[in-house]
Amino acid sequence: MTNRRRHFAIFTTASLPWMTGTAINPLFRAAYLAKDGDRDVTLIIPWLSFKDQDLVYPNKIKFNVPSEQEDYVRKWLQERTAMVPSFTITFYPGKFSKEKRSILPVGDLTEIIQDEVADIAVLEEPEHLTWYHHGRRWKTKFRKVIGIVHTNYLAYVKREKNGFMQAFVLKHINSWVVDIYCHKVIRLSAATQELERSVICNVHGVNPRFLEIGKQKLKEREVGGEKAAFLKGAYYIGKMVWGKGYTELLQLLGEHQTELTGLKMELYGNGEDSDAVKEAAAKLKLDVTVLPGRDHADPIFHVYKVFINPSTTDVVCTTTAEALAMGKIVICANHPSNEFFKQFPNCYTYNTGPEFVKLTLKALSSEPVPLTEQMRHQLSWEAATQRFMRASDLDQDVIYEKPLSSAVTWRFMYVAHEWRKTLEEASATFHNTVSGIEAARCAFGAIPNTLQPDEQQSKELGLKLQRL
Repeated sequence: MTNRRRHFAIFTTASLPWMTGTAINPLFRAAYLAKDGDRDVTLIIPWLSFKDQDLVYPNKIKFNVPSEQEDYVRKWLQERTAMVPSFTITFYPGKFSKEKRSILPVGDLTEIIQDEVADIAVLEEPEHLTWYHHGRRWKTKFRKVIGIVHTNYLAYVKREKNGFMQAFVLKHINSWVVDIYCHKVIRLSAATQELERSVICNVHGVNPRFLEIGKQKLKEREVGGEKAAFLKGAYYIGKMVWGKGYTELLQLLGEHQTELTGLKMELYGNGEDSDAVKEAAAKLKLDVTVLPGRDHADPIFHVYKVFINPSTTDVVCTTTAEALAMGKIVICANHPSNEFFKQFPNCYTYNTGPEFVKLTLKALSSEPVPLTEQMRHQLSWEAATQRFMRASDLDQDVIYEKPLSSAVTWRFMYVAHEWRKTLEEASATFHNTVSGIEAARCAFGAIPNTLQPDEQQSKELGLKLQRL
């Protein structure tokens, strides 16, 4: 394998125009892995039929055929990177679960990649992609399977009714499916649950547009000073659901209204809890305005100096990285999800409410520290791709040698390895059996009748309809 051209198949759980991390970050990963032309890359994204497109995609955007959505995705990428990387986009059938607010795969995703090019599979959200997987085992199909854990599902589940019991069950299911289907797991931060064969590494970068905005703001500061560059104070942007930091933010503002007298802040977002967030913000004595969501690169955000993000459910918050890239001061919780950002002097982390107040007042009265080229590089997708290759053990040829140990020790290690392999294969077989039983699938939250694509999706994707 050391002399052959590598093929990366990147499977993810969302696609543009749904502006979510699992739609955007895998797209950038595919583009930057393919950028130098040394690798073959295929990005595999979900295709939704009309009724689900209505539920998921904003602004009534619809696609009649997959090629229309591919054109949309490529245009969006080109506008933000000014490059046309050579990688393939293909689709798998998906259905939207209202309960999980997620797209779930339909059928066996491993069939999408031909056996002769099945080399490296990157599962963006491996637990999500394998909960209900029924078909060929990922480790059998691909030479190496790398899982990238994006989401702290346990934190979300704990907020629901009987949350701690649900989280206990989910934790063990996640560990089970990820272990039997992935060779290596990358956790973006320690905010995710611990998993076998995992490392912690932020393998995400920022849209290069934000780094350009940061450079432009620095020039404005050099010419006209801080007041010319930053006309407004504080803001927050995020999907408007309570679990995305709005609970923590409004609680902090409510408990410290007196100390923060005079604070003016805007909240931008769309979501199921928009009306409730507006109602809660209106009860505050502070000047807090709730506005519709926008693209974070919109010029309206360029003039803000301080980004306040108290969320503790993110794994690595994309908007925090974008704000730092734009040269802003960021105030966030001292939490494992923010560990990567602590290396930047413009990142202020707090532990308590009084610390939050102190840092907010300090940020509003301070100038952001100009980013160095090294800081910009750390935030870039070039650096993120390098980190991904290292964390996946793909940046060097791996040579397996017999360790310098006694024959008895070597024999023991070999037997232990074979025993683990046998148990793992048995476990995978059991999962495959259970995931093929409709009643069992539905009992664990699968969408009914998703073992195979339906007639409509088969027609839209040009698939041969299989009768069960």
